[in-house]
Amino acid sequence: MTEKRNIFLIGPMGAGKSTIGRQLSKQLRMDFYDSDYEIEQRTGADISWVFDIEGEQGFREREKKIINELTQYNGIVLATGGGSIKSKSVRMQLVSRGIVVFLKTTIDEQLLRTKNDKKRPLLTTDISSRREILQKLAMERDNLYNEIADIVVNTKDRSAKFVANRIINLLEKHS
Repeated sequence: MTEKRNIFLIGPMGAGKSTIGRQLSKQLRMDFYDSDYEIEQRTGADISWVFDIEGEQGFREREKKIINELTQYNGIVLATGGGSIKSKSVRMQLVSRGIVVFLKTTIDEQLLRTKNDKKRPLLTTDISSRREILQKLAMERDNLYNEIADIVVNTKDRSAKFVANRIINLLEKHS
């Protein structure tokens, strides 16, 4: 990639957006941002606390502002929150300001990758309910992910380095 265009990673929680984003930014020598991390840094609190105090709607408003700001940068890799695409304005910003990569995975893989994670406010329940929640979220969001994706990459059973290399190869074909 001779020109440095923005790369925006979308997908469900546990798809590997943050991990793969860091790997991708390292390989491409681009700055990396994670919208959830940016929210935590700016509020001085973790995502769960923001959800508890402001609810999902308050969190989504913060997320929308952060993503609007970050997508105006040039030459970055951005890992977005799994639900950020629920906002039409966020979807339009992502589509118009960079290349959108949908990191796709299975519900089983999501359960495996998030089983010990206490920082996911939508999954603060027992494991059997977690599966139902993830299935519901997939039904609500998968069409939106597919609708705006320039590139779709499956992350199931693949290392971050493998997926990053796959994305780089697909980006070269996409250019």
